[in-house]
Amino acid sequence: MLSAEKLVILDRDGVINHDSDNYIKSLDEWLPYPSAITAISRLYRAGYTVAIATNQSGIARGYYDETTLQAMHDRLIALVEAQGGRIAHIAYCPHGPDDKCQCRKPLPGMLLSIQRQLGLESLTGSWMVGDSLRDLQAGEAVGCNTALVRTGKGLKTERKGAGLEKARVFDDLAQFVEWLIK
Repeated sequence: MLSAEKLVILDRDGVINHDSDNYIKSLDEWLPYPSAITAISRLYRAGYTVAIATNQSGIARGYYDETTLQAMHDRLIALVEAQGGRIAHIAYCPHGPDDKCQCRKPLPGMLLSIQRQLGLESLTGSWMVGDSLRDLQAGEAVGCNTALVRTGKGLKTERKGAGLEKARVFDDLAQFVEWLIK
């Protein structure tokens, strides 16, 4: 039986792969951090369940479609599995910021979806790892511990400082994983 304490939820862009202010619109633009792929595999091998919660408003904006997004996620899954890891679930929000959905971070809808999908009673004690304040806010709303990584938009988020009081800060996902499994 999975326990919330053994669940790590990751943001995608800026945590697992390079981010872009122009959106990641194709498989060619989806460039993973090699250390992040290794880190996900290490988490799994250490007994953690890994899920992903990612805002993908580029779909609503017409920059790419769900087939393209699935191709990116298929590549991610294949890379992680090639290193002996596993991703339990990927939740994404295809909506734009003005669509008034309940899934777009900082709202916790995607995290609650992950909770249901994995059959957990709560997410209290699990981890939400992101590179933006909205990632951390979504995690805090459902009782997650939070970690900010300095990759992607993380350094800019750290410099702003507001809202980071409860978060641990790490250079990247690999450093977080090293700390967590020790």
